[in-house]
Amino acid sequence: MHPITTVKGAITTAFVLAVVIAIVLTSTVGGSAIGFHHALVGRWLHIVAGVMWIGLLYYFNVVQVPGLADAAADKGGPGGAGVSKYIAPRALWWFRWAAVVTWATGAYYLLFGYGPEGALHKAFTFQPGFVTIGVGAWLGTIMLFNVWGLIWPNQKKILGLKPATDEEKAKARKVALYASRINFILSVPMLMCMGGQSHGLPF
Repeated sequence: MHPITTVKGAITTAFVLAVVIAIVLTSTVGGSAIGFHHALVGRWLHIVAGVMWIGLLYYFNVVQVPGLADAAADKGGPGGAGVSKYIAPRALWWFRWAAVVTWATGAYYLLFGYGPEGALHKAFTFQPGFVTIGVGAWLGTIMLFNVWGLIWPNQKKILGLKPATDEEKAKARKVALYASRINFILSVPMLMCMGGQSHGLPF
């Protein structure tokens, strides 16, 4: 598990380095906000997982889907079989589980990161002071449903991981594309609301 030449090594090294930096900052600066409070760890993991999830969402919409369309149109080219067989299944694994971790850690932070009463119910019911984060949380919840309820079940048909006729695959391509495109659109206001709660839009 080499820290540079393997994915597992790089992930492990990145998290170890982050923990070491947090320990050093806590011990030298002495700020309690930098310490290992479980809610702050949840927020950190929420951000890391969210970057993975939304990054892959943007990759699919901006790079892979248009690239596969170009490959299909290029009759003399190598086609997109390699991407469909080797890259897409791996990317979708990280994509769907990053979505779960993002949502779960976000809910955890809302439960424990806003004082003893928490803010999960306040956010999801749009109570004063939590409307912005509530909108973001609901958008993220819709996006999570799209990943597991629409995108992944249909991608399994498209990639041949689940038996499907040509007609079923054609329908699955449309459903998966539209659900992914909706998530792409929703992600922009969702990110605005998530950042806006503590940076300019604390309604």
